[in-house]
Amino acid sequence: MEPRGVILVEGLSDQAAVEALAERRGRDLAAEGVQVVAMGGAQAIGRHVERFGPLGLGIELAGLCDAGEERDVRRGLERGGFRVRGGRGALEARRFFVCVDDLEDELIRALGMAHVEEVLELEGDLRSFRTLQKQPAQRGRPVEAQLRRFFGSGRGRKIRYARLLVEAVDPARVPRPLDRLLASV
Repeated sequence: MEPRGVILVEGLSDQAAVEALAERRGRDLAAEGVQVVAMGGAQAIGRHVERFGPLGLGIELAGLCDAGEERDVRRGLERGGFRVRGGRGALEARRFFVCVDDLEDELIRALGMAHVEEVLELEGDLRSFRTLQKQPAQRGRPVEAQLRRFFGSGRGRKIRYARLLVEAVDPARVPRPLDRLLASV
Protein backbone atom coordinates (compact mmCIF):
# COMPACT_ATOMS: atom_id res chain seq x y z
CA MET A 1 0.00 0.00 0.00
CA GLU A 2 1.27 3.45 -0.92
CA PRO A 3 1.76 5.83 2.00
CA ARG A 4 -0.29 9.03 2.12
CA GLY A 5 2.78 10.91 3.32
CA VAL A 6 6.54 10.51 3.32
CA ILE A 7 9.03 12.13 5.67
CA LEU A 8 12.46 12.35 4.03
CA VAL A 9 15.43 12.39 6.39
CA GLU A 10 19.15 12.19 5.70
CA GLY A 11 20.02 9.03 7.59
CA LEU A 12 19.04 6.26 9.96
CA SER A 13 19.73 8.32 13.10
CA ASP A 14 17.32 11.01 11.91
CA GLN A 15 14.76 8.33 11.15
CA ALA A 16 15.19 6.88 14.65
CA ALA A 17 14.71 10.33 16.21
CA VAL A 18 11.54 11.11 14.22
CA GLU A 19 10.04 7.71 15.02
CA ALA A 20 10.96 8.02 18.71
CA LEU A 21 9.30 11.43 19.00
CA ALA A 22 6.19 10.15 17.24
CA GLU A 23 6.02 7.26 19.71
CA ARG A 24 6.48 9.63 22.66
CA ARG A 25 3.55 11.64 21.38
CA GLY A 26 1.37 8.56 21.02
CA ARG A 27 1.42 8.57 17.25
CA ASP A 28 1.68 5.50 15.03
CA LEU A 29 3.00 6.95 11.80
CA ALA A 30 2.61 3.68 9.89
CA ALA A 31 -1.07 3.43 10.91
CA GLU A 32 -1.47 7.06 9.82
CA GLY A 33 -0.03 6.18 6.42
CA VAL A 34 3.17 8.13 6.96
CA GLN A 35 6.49 6.52 6.07
CA VAL A 36 9.85 7.83 7.32
CA VAL A 37 12.48 7.32 4.62
CA ALA A 38 16.21 7.53 5.37
CA MET A 39 17.69 8.70 2.06
CA GLY A 40 21.33 7.83 2.72
CA GLY A 41 22.36 11.48 2.56
CA ALA A 42 20.78 14.74 1.46
CA GLN A 43 22.33 14.49 -1.98
CA ALA A 44 19.84 11.71 -2.74
CA ILE A 45 16.83 13.93 -2.19
CA GLY A 46 16.27 14.68 -5.87
CA ARG A 47 15.46 11.11 -6.80
CA HIS A 48 13.25 10.65 -3.74
CA VAL A 49 11.28 13.82 -4.50
CA GLU A 50 10.95 12.76 -8.14
CA ARG A 51 9.64 9.36 -7.02
CA PHE A 52 7.23 10.46 -4.29
CA GLY A 53 6.47 14.11 -5.12
CA PRO A 54 4.22 15.87 -7.62
CA LEU A 55 6.09 14.56 -10.68
CA GLY A 56 5.91 10.99 -9.35
CA LEU A 57 3.39 9.35 -7.04
CA GLY A 58 1.97 12.67 -5.78
CA ILE A 59 2.46 11.79 -2.13
CA GLU A 60 2.64 14.54 0.48
CA LEU A 61 6.25 15.17 1.48
CA ALA A 62 7.96 16.62 4.51
CA GLY A 63 11.57 16.46 5.60
CA LEU A 64 14.46 17.27 7.87
CA CYS A 65 18.02 18.21 6.94
CA ASP A 66 21.24 19.61 8.36
CA ALA A 67 22.12 23.25 7.79
CA GLY A 68 25.04 22.23 5.59
CA GLU A 69 22.69 20.32 3.28
CA GLU A 70 20.05 23.02 2.90
CA ARG A 71 21.16 23.98 -0.62
CA ASP A 72 21.05 20.34 -1.80
CA VAL A 73 17.57 19.94 -0.36
CA ARG A 74 16.35 23.13 -2.01
CA ARG A 75 17.73 22.01 -5.41
CA GLY A 76 16.28 18.53 -5.00
CA LEU A 77 12.84 19.90 -4.22
CA GLU A 78 12.94 22.22 -7.21
CA ARG A 79 14.14 19.41 -9.48
CA GLY A 80 11.19 17.33 -8.23
CA GLY A 81 8.58 19.93 -9.13
CA PHE A 82 8.39 22.19 -6.06
CA ARG A 83 8.90 25.92 -6.25
CA VAL A 84 11.08 26.96 -3.30
CA ARG A 85 11.97 30.63 -3.64
CA GLY A 86 13.15 32.63 -0.66
CA GLY A 87 14.91 31.82 2.56
CA ARG A 88 14.48 29.08 5.09
CA GLY A 89 10.85 30.09 5.54
CA ALA A 90 10.17 28.95 1.98
CA LEU A 91 11.53 25.50 2.87
CA GLU A 92 9.39 25.39 5.99
CA ALA A 93 6.34 26.34 3.94
CA ARG A 94 7.05 23.14 1.99
CA ARG A 95 7.36 21.27 5.33
CA PHE A 96 11.13 20.86 5.17
CA PHE A 97 12.93 21.86 8.35
CA VAL A 98 16.61 22.63 8.87
CA CYS A 99 18.70 21.61 11.88
CA VAL A 100 21.62 23.76 13.03
CA ASP A 101 24.22 22.16 12.71
CA ASP A 102 22.56 18.74 12.66
CA LEU A 103 19.92 16.89 14.66
CA GLU A 104 22.45 15.59 17.20
CA ASP A 105 23.57 19.16 17.87
CA GLU A 106 19.95 20.25 18.29
CA LEU A 107 19.30 17.43 20.77
CA ILE A 108 22.49 18.10 22.74
CA ARG A 109 21.54 21.77 23.13
CA ALA A 110 17.95 20.90 24.05
CA LEU A 111 19.06 18.49 26.76
CA GLY A 112 22.09 20.37 28.06
CA MET A 113 25.46 18.79 28.76
CA ALA A 114 24.64 17.54 32.26
CA HIS A 115 21.58 15.66 31.04
CA VAL A 116 23.41 14.20 28.02
CA GLU A 117 26.11 12.92 30.36
CA GLU A 118 23.41 11.34 32.54
CA VAL A 119 22.14 9.47 29.47
CA LEU A 120 25.72 8.35 28.69
CA GLU A 121 26.12 7.16 32.28
CA LEU A 122 22.83 5.22 32.18
CA GLU A 123 23.97 3.53 28.97
CA GLY A 124 27.38 2.67 30.40
CA ASP A 125 29.19 4.90 27.90
CA LEU A 126 30.39 7.80 30.05
CA ARG A 127 33.78 6.20 30.65
CA SER A 128 34.27 5.65 26.90
CA PHE A 129 33.31 9.26 26.27
CA ARG A 130 35.85 10.45 28.86
CA THR A 131 38.50 8.36 27.08
CA LEU A 132 37.64 10.03 23.78
CA GLN A 133 37.91 13.46 25.43
CA LYS A 134 41.50 12.68 26.44
CA GLN A 135 42.64 11.91 22.90
CA PRO A 136 45.03 14.54 21.50
CA ALA A 137 42.73 15.32 18.56
CA GLN A 138 39.83 16.01 20.94
CA ARG A 139 41.57 18.16 23.53
CA GLY A 140 40.51 21.76 23.38
CA ARG A 141 37.45 21.04 21.24
CA PRO A 142 34.04 22.08 22.56
CA VAL A 143 32.32 19.32 24.52
CA GLU A 144 29.41 19.40 22.06
CA ALA A 145 31.81 18.63 19.19
CA GLN A 146 33.36 15.84 21.22
CA LEU A 147 29.92 14.36 21.84
CA ARG A 148 29.01 14.50 18.17
CA ARG A 149 32.29 12.73 17.37
CA PHE A 150 31.57 10.15 20.07
CA PHE A 151 28.06 9.45 18.76
CA GLY A 152 29.40 9.02 15.24
CA SER A 153 32.34 6.80 16.18
CA GLY A 154 30.71 3.61 17.45
CA ARG A 155 28.90 1.01 15.41
CA GLY A 156 25.22 1.97 15.57
CA ARG A 157 25.86 4.47 18.36
CA LYS A 158 24.51 7.47 16.44
CA ILE A 159 21.22 5.69 15.74
CA ARG A 160 20.89 4.39 19.31
CA TYR A 161 21.61 7.79 20.85
CA ALA A 162 19.25 9.62 18.50
CA ARG A 163 16.43 7.60 20.02
CA LEU A 164 17.75 7.86 23.59
CA LEU A 165 18.21 11.63 23.44
CA VAL A 166 14.71 12.13 22.04
CA GLU A 167 13.32 9.94 24.82
CA ALA A 168 15.24 11.99 27.41
CA VAL A 169 14.41 15.50 26.21
CA ASP A 170 11.79 17.50 28.08
CA PRO A 171 8.66 17.66 25.89
CA ALA A 172 8.74 21.46 26.10
CA ARG A 173 12.34 21.52 24.80
CA VAL A 174 12.07 19.30 21.73
CA PRO A 175 14.24 20.92 19.05
CA ARG A 176 12.17 23.21 16.85
CA PRO A 177 12.92 21.50 13.50
CA LEU A 178 11.98 18.08 14.85
CA ASP A 179 8.91 19.41 16.64
CA ARG A 180 7.68 21.36 13.60
CA LEU A 181 8.33 18.43 11.26
CA LEU A 182 6.22 16.04 13.27
CA ALA A 183 3.49 18.62 13.75
CA SER A 184 3.35 19.16 9.98
CA VAL A 185 2.38 15.57 9.10
